Amino acid sequence: MSFPGSGLAKGLAVTLRTMTKKTVTAQYPDVQPELPPRTRGVIALLEENCTVCMLCARECPDWCIYIDSHKETLPAADPNARARTRNVLDRFAIDFSLCMYCGICIEVCPFDALFWSPEFEYAETDILELTHERDKLREWMWTVPAPPALDPAAEEPKEIATARKAAEKLAAAAAAAAEAGGSE
Repeated sequence: MSFPGSGLAKGLAVTLRTMTKKTVTAQYPDVQPELPPRTRGVIALLEENCTVCMLCARECPDWCIYIDSHKETLPAADPNARARTRNVLDRFAIDFSLCMYCGICIEVCPFDALFWSPEFEYAETDILELTHERDKLREWMWTVPAPPALDPAAEEPKEIATARKAAEKLAAAAAAAAEAGGSE
């Protein structure tokens, strides 16, 4: 059986009980939050690695990546060789008002040009300013944390083992050649 005003009394009891406890709220602008290592803040661009393959833009489910490029002809290094062409990045922009932070663009990039940065303070007062061009994306690249250390108990990748064996074989051949040349 409840009497009139029992809900108010319970509410006041909860309020009085919590008033005496220490607060755990971090005052955000003054105290920066402790973010987990794999925080998805914003996407950063390492422009030097971008070959304008357009995989990130094609695989993006939101179509929020805009890439413009042009072809540039490089002169032949050898007189008998032909001139080469390469793509040159003109524009790389991400519209963060559309982005759903799924990370597909980062995973499909074959040249490691896109990375997660833990930066999260990029709010704008106008939604049109949430399209960040390559200069801003490049600035965030320097906030990308280093990758986690490899597991020391892990098996060595076969590519590294093959390369090491080849290097040891070359070093042994060079030492044998030097020894044969020194004995004559």
